[in-house]
Amino acid sequence: MALLENEHDSATRTIDGVALTPKQLTMEIVPQTFASVTDERLERKQKLAGALRIFGRLGFGEGVAGHITVRDPEFPDCFWVNPFGKSFRHMCVSDLLLVNHSGEVVYGDQPVNRAAFIIHSAIHAARPDIIAAAHSHSINGKAFSSLGIPLDPLTQDSCIFYEDHVVINEQGGAVVFEVAAGKEIAAKFTTGKAAIHRNHGLFTLGQTVDEAAFWFISLERSCQAQLLAMAAGTPHHINHEDAQYTQQQTGYPLAGWFSFSPLWQEICRTDPDLFD
Repeated sequence: MALLENEHDSATRTIDGVALTPKQLTMEIVPQTFASVTDERLERKQKLAGALRIFGRLGFGEGVAGHITVRDPEFPDCFWVNPFGKSFRHMCVSDLLLVNHSGEVVYGDQPVNRAAFIIHSAIHAARPDIIAAAHSHSINGKAFSSLGIPLDPLTQDSCIFYEDHVVINEQGGAVVFEVAAGKEIAAKFTTGKAAIHRNHGLFTLGQTVDEAAFWFISLERSCQAQLLAMAAGTPHHINHEDAQYTQQQTGYPLAGWFSFSPLWQEICRTDPDLFD
């Protein structure tokens, strides 16, 4: 038996003709680069339509509420957004509207949700460091926002937002139709990747649609986890050092972009008409 084992160890082991030896692995974990602004615009619009469909699939739709926006790469004072009253689940690239910071539709022929313009235009204007913003009336985000408290570091996932989100009380629960009200909200969102707007819901930001969308999904689920934990008892918090370390390892822009990849792969496979 020992002789047979030694002979086996000295031979190269294989599976399906592939030698079981250490392999040189390569993986490009970086956002795509573009040869032209036209290509970059198309990619942003494709990701926007896909992210909206994912939001719909996850049940984030609430009537006509909710929107994701992304700056145009050539005209950064304008942003692409979903049209008012169009189902998240049926969104296509051709449906998207380009809106300027005055709320005027400059590309497309459908109306835009005024609340989307009022709040998102103010955020885009106040945050030149971000490219995309996401918001919906998701159930757990709404419920958690009514507490008026920040997200606690209860899980590894919630640590993504540790010391990197804000709670906004201004205009909480009010439908925001006035420009001044949008600016008041944006003035409290000068830092961080996410905001919990009291009695309203969640907002997340990113340097890509991918990042903003994934942060929203993760924040919504972390709100759900905290609500469940609080209902069950007294949750134990992750200590400051560990929470901060985990945030640094998982909460940076490239991590958000990459974490969206499986969701993007799924929606491309199941909903190819989003590219129409």
